Amino acid sequence: MSLTRSVPAGTSVPDTPAISVELLTKRFGDLTAVNGVSFSASKGEILGLLGPNGAGKTTTIQLMLGLTTPTYGDITILGQDLRRHRRDILKRVNFASAYISLPSNLTVEENLTVFSRLYGIRNGRRRIGELLEQFEISHTLKQVTGALSSGQITRLNLCKAFLNDPDALFLDEPTASLDPDIADKVRTALGEIQRERGVTMIYTSHNMQEVETMCDRVIFLSRGNIVAQGTPAEVLKSARSESMEEVFIAIARNGALKDVAEAEGD
Repeated sequence: MSLTRSVPAGTSVPDTPAISVELLTKRFGDLTAVNGVSFSASKGEILGLLGPNGAGKTTTIQLMLGLTTPTYGDITILGQDLRRHRRDILKRVNFASAYISLPSNLTVEENLTVFSRLYGIRNGRRRIGELLEQFEISHTLKQVTGALSSGQITRLNLCKAFLNDPDALFLDEPTASLDPDIADKVRTALGEIQRERGVTMIYTSHNMQEVETMCDRVIFLSRGNIVAQGTPAEVLKSARSESMEEVFIAIARNGALKDVAEAEGD
């Protein structure tokens, strides 16, 4: 299998925002983790949220999930204000991270059954079976979660994230712990689900090849500020670079989008 874009090149993405962030700011004492950030993601769009460690990606996602309160700014998800309608919004979104594990003493079936009940899923058993098959871990159904490999745990987290058939999904480095073959299968499965359901995805990754092929647009953060945004092709053109990895390195080193040739000469 090869990497494929979620939306074919040249295909327009609907203009109606599924996610809208306006002047989002988060301060922790004297530290400004997110500094007046504004962006939007359309329905069915995969938006890459990128940057080096400490750039503000995780805090931005936490703010969009309502896990922490913004110091200033507005967040609208699926047409509703997050402050006023957080509970309703959370029924229609989900989150998966390569760095968060489900209870290790429960079996795969038990874990997914618990979450399907929490989400109020009808026909939960059938939904669980479909997702395990789609992510190619059906054979783990009766296994204790703590005995799974890191790659299996990552795919189990993705199964959990799709249980409620979300309209918006936040993915934190979904292929970080996977070997290349399994990572490619996961990207393929994500692309299939996105195309079939029109799920809006906020996607973080340090794999720039993955970002370039999976994401319709990207946003680079540095020290809580947006320093570059656009389609991968637009960002590459602005940086006069042929590689998203070069762009990432230039931003990590300089804190801003600079001409890559200029940055290399510094």
